[in-house]
Amino acid sequence: MKSIAIVTGASSGIGKEFFLSLNERKQNLDEIWVVARSQEKLEALRALTTLPVRVFPIDLSQPDGVKPLEDAFQMEEIGIEYLICASGFGRFNATIDDEREVLENMVDLNCRSIVSLTRSAFPYMKKGGTVVLIASLAALQPIPYIATYGATKAFVLSYGRALNKELRAMKGARCLCVCPYWTKTAFFDRAYAEKTIVKNYAVMYEPTQIVQQTWKDLKKKNKDVSIYGTIANGQALLVKLLPHRLVMWIWMKQQGLQ
Repeated sequence: MKSIAIVTGASSGIGKEFFLSLNERKQNLDEIWVVARSQEKLEALRALTTLPVRVFPIDLSQPDGVKPLEDAFQMEEIGIEYLICASGFGRFNATIDDEREVLENMVDLNCRSIVSLTRSAFPYMKKGGTVVLIASLAALQPIPYIATYGATKAFVLSYGRALNKELRAMKGARCLCVCPYWTKTAFFDRAYAEKTIVKNYAVMYEPTQIVQQTWKDLKKKNKDVSIYGTIANGQALLVKLLPHRLVMWIWMKQQGLQ
């Protein structure tokens, strides 16, 4: 049986950092499967590892986006050691100012594709295998002007924590939800719309910090959520304690939206 890792969103940002981090865990792997829209960027990853890399240049936001992976699962005798779902995007905009198609595409990529891929991969997960879902600190609170993105990540967090219980019970595997705070990635290239809505950032982390924290938290048996950084953990605690009406008021005040 071939032991594989799958990384979606592998061409940049947190996904690429996860791909690079697999070099330190390659003794458990025979192959890495990478997924993103750009074949050129995916092909460039081959030079960054000594492991065989299989490229899937697909758009997971499309209704049949997962099918090439499903077909590959069925054609080969594989066991999935790591499934890292890092594809996704967000927008900083009032809901009324974004096109409906953009918002629906965000839901498709951030939510539907994760359900489709984890469901398709579930039978092939190895005992002791790991699913990593990239959620966001935005999953913990409603956020005006990032409303759809925050809601999609709340879905990912809830789904991933429940999936963790099912994986443990049925496969002896696990799922960890990663909730990054503001992180220096290409996320912002697509997030900014015509207006600069979000102006103030409490902190800006590096993708490597998020990934390193994830691997540390995976060593903790009962951990199902990973949050990196003192400021991020402090905010996570506050949004649990404070009424969400107040949390939204503070956010609007910070960004000069009221």
